[in-house]
Amino acid sequence: MDHFIYRNGTLYAEDVPLSEIAANVGTPFYVYSTATLQRHYQVFDEALAGMDHLVCYAMKANSNMAVLRIMADLGAGMDVVSGGEYARAITAGVPGEKIVFSGVGKTRAEMHAALTQGIRQFNVESEPEMRVLNEVALELGKVAPIAVRVNPDVDAKTHAKIATGKSENKFGIPISKARAVYAEAAAMEGLEVVGIDVHIGSQLTDLAPYEAAFSKVADLTRELRADGHDIRRLDLGGGLGIPYTRSNEAPPLPMEYGDVIRRTLGDLGCEIEIEPGRLIAGNAGLLVTSVIYRKEGEGRDFLIVDAAMNDLVRPAMYDAHHDIVPVAEPAPGAEQHPVDIVGPVCETGDTFAKQRDLPMLQAGDLVAFRSAGAYGAVMASEYNTRPLIPEVLVNGDQFAVVRPRPTYEDMINRDTIPDWMT
Repeated sequence: MDHFIYRNGTLYAEDVPLSEIAANVGTPFYVYSTATLQRHYQVFDEALAGMDHLVCYAMKANSNMAVLRIMADLGAGMDVVSGGEYARAITAGVPGEKIVFSGVGKTRAEMHAALTQGIRQFNVESEPEMRVLNEVALELGKVAPIAVRVNPDVDAKTHAKIATGKSENKFGIPISKARAVYAEAAAMEGLEVVGIDVHIGSQLTDLAPYEAAFSKVADLTRELRADGHDIRRLDLGGGLGIPYTRSNEAPPLPMEYGDVIRRTLGDLGCEIEIEPGRLIAGNAGLLVTSVIYRKEGEGRDFLIVDAAMNDLVRPAMYDAHHDIVPVAEPAPGAEQHPVDIVGPVCETGDTFAKQRDLPMLQAGDLVAFRSAGAYGAVMASEYNTRPLIPEVLVNGDQFAVVRPRPTYEDMINRDTIPDWMT
C-alpha cells in the first residue's frame, strides 16, 4: 500500500497534487510519502510482535536525512555500510547503541569512529576484518561487540547482482568455517561475541530461501552455544521484495516473513534484528518527470523525458521494471499506445521501458515512475554534468524540498584548477 492515488483527475502524494510540486520545484524530482514510510516500518515492527526485536532500517536504500529522521522518531535502529552512513545516522538522532555496522570492507577509520561514538555491533565479514577490528578496539581501550556474518550457501532466487548468500558471493564466511572463526574471536580481548549475522539477498519474492537459511542459523546457534559462546542476537538481514508491478502477484507480506522467523528461530530466546530497506522506502517514493518530446521512429514511438539513467539507474543496471503512469488521470477507456520511454543521456542504455502502453502523451505532460523510493536518489550521479535532482517530502497537505537541486555553478565550483595552470 502507498499514498499515491488519483483524485480529481490528477495524481496526488498524500494530500498534495504532484502537479503543484512540479510547478514549484521543476522536474525531474523524487517525492516521498511520510505516511507510507511510517506504515511500512510499523508493519515490520508488528510482524515481530511478542519477540524481543529491533527493526534496523537499511539506509543504503534511501539515506535522505528527512527519511532517517522519520525512522529515528519511530524508534528504528539503523543498518549502515559506510562511515558516511554512520555519520548520517548519528546526525539524524539515532543513538550508537541502535546502529549495526555491516559491509565487507570496513576501514580502520570507520571502525575507530564507530567505537568512539557508539555502536550496537559490527557484523564482521571475514577473518582479516575481525583481526583488524580487534587491533583498533585494543588501541582505543574498548571492546567491540560483533556478530559474524555467515554465508549459508542458499540461493535467494533473485537477480544475480543482488544475491548475497551463495558460496560464490563475496559476503560473509562459509557457514562450515563458523565454529573455528567464533573460537578465534572468543580468544581476542578486543572483541565480544554477541550473535550471528546472515543476509542472503535483496528483492526476495519467495520465503523458502529464508526458511532454509534461518534453519541453518538455528543449528549453528545451538552448536556455538554448546561451544560456550553467548549467542543472544540473531541478525537476519533484510531483502524482502516489493511489488514493482500492479499485478495480482505480490511478494510475501512482512507478517508471513515474521511467521517464518518464529517457526525457525522462535525457540532460541534470541533478540531478533532485521534490516529492511527496500520494503520500507521503495513504494514510498516516486520519480516525477516531464515529457520533452514525443518522437515518431520507424516502427516505434519514443517518449523522451527529462529524467535520465543518472537519476534512476535501476532499469539500465538491473533491467528493472517500474510502473510508469501519467500524472493526469487518463479518461476511462482512453486509447493506449506502445512507446519506448527514454532519457536524454547519449547512451542506448538510457532507456526506462520498451513498448510500454500509455495514453497519447505529449511534450510538457508529467509522468511518474512508481516504486522509486529505494535505490533511486542514493544511486544517482552527475553523469553528463546533470545536476542531482531534488528530493521532496510530503506530510499530509504539506511538502518540503529535503534535498535541493544544485546549480551548474555549485557543481563546477567543486572542481579546482591547479596553480600551475593559471
